[in-house]
Amino acid sequence: MNFEILAWIFAGAVTLHNIEEAILLPEWSRTAGRWHIAVGDTEFRFAVVTLTALAYACAWSAGSGGAIGAYAISGYALAMLLNVFIPHIAATLILKRYAPGTATGLLLILPVSTLLLRQANVEQRIDLAIFLWTGPFTALALAASIPILFMIGRRLAAGQAGDK
Repeated sequence: MNFEILAWIFAGAVTLHNIEEAILLPEWSRTAGRWHIAVGDTEFRFAVVTLTALAYACAWSAGSGGAIGAYAISGYALAMLLNVFIPHIAATLILKRYAPGTATGLLLILPVSTLLLRQANVEQRIDLAIFLWTGPFTALALAASIPILFMIGRRLAAGQAGDK
């Protein structure tokens, strides 16, 4: 399977993963202790919709043949691959209860991200020496965006509450 197809499959896997989290994670977060800050439904769902849209933008950019798009989707895949282990698997094991996103992480994100990164390398869409810094940078940027997206989502929720 070629890189462009895997980029779109990756975006689909992110969508399914984020749907699972959007349904289950806000309630779970209120009892997760240090594993996840308590997060409201609206703010969390705003964040995952935004990050899902970003996955599709990266897939489109990667499919258009640009190097920036290839590094963006590959970095996103690295971030999601790491996300399977921390926090999902770690939280499930340590808390001894299911952490939302673990099933889709193991069944979809883990294999699709691994295949995407492998194919990016095989097709020489990314240079491993460059990816060694762009991949972690992208993963950190995505992680840093989450509190910002939560803040925006809270403000949107407060605005909706004020309109009623």
